[in-house]
Amino acid sequence: MENKGLDLKVSTQQVNWRDRFQGWGFSWRGFMTNEHGEWWLLAQVVLISTHALPAWSPWLVERLHWLPMFQLIGLVVFAVGLVLAFQGFWALGASLSPLPDPKPSAPLITTGVYSSCRHPLYRAVLICSIGVFLAKASLLHLALFLILAVVLNGKAHREEKCLCQVHPEYLKYRWETPAIFPHFPGLDWRQG
Repeated sequence: MENKGLDLKVSTQQVNWRDRFQGWGFSWRGFMTNEHGEWWLLAQVVLISTHALPAWSPWLVERLHWLPMFQLIGLVVFAVGLVLAFQGFWALGASLSPLPDPKPSAPLITTGVYSSCRHPLYRAVLICSIGVFLAKASLLHLALFLILAVVLNGKAHREEKCLCQVHPEYLKYRWETPAIFPHFPGLDWRQG
């Protein structure tokens, strides 16, 4: 068959992964002084890591006859959290930083998953934590979820103080958009 000058071009978006991970502002001094919120990040990493611990509350499992269905639901909830995390990660692009202080000169992202939630990555982490709790039926993992919610709440508040200084339009965005979970006490604050 003859090609009549019709060339199909496939557009692919080039992702420069090196740019995504640069400019995070890590330093030993920062870890000693919490200059850019490094202690919030450290607490978050420790809490997420401890989700790998085995379940603690065998009596709960025995009393409730924890059904395999709940384990399956927990795994599905965990998977949903991972998908949401990927969406948030992707939407931030080169603005991504694990520290609560934003990257210098990073634009404010308010579209995509950020149009319905100011902190979709924190929401994703909490959803994953709920999934682990359901799958393991563990009081330890319920406690980890609650502590993680407090830590992410504190980290988000610090992040928002910095964002208000760097991006004056953040005040309007903060007023209109839920923080982590809409209408959930402690995880949604919309006033200044």
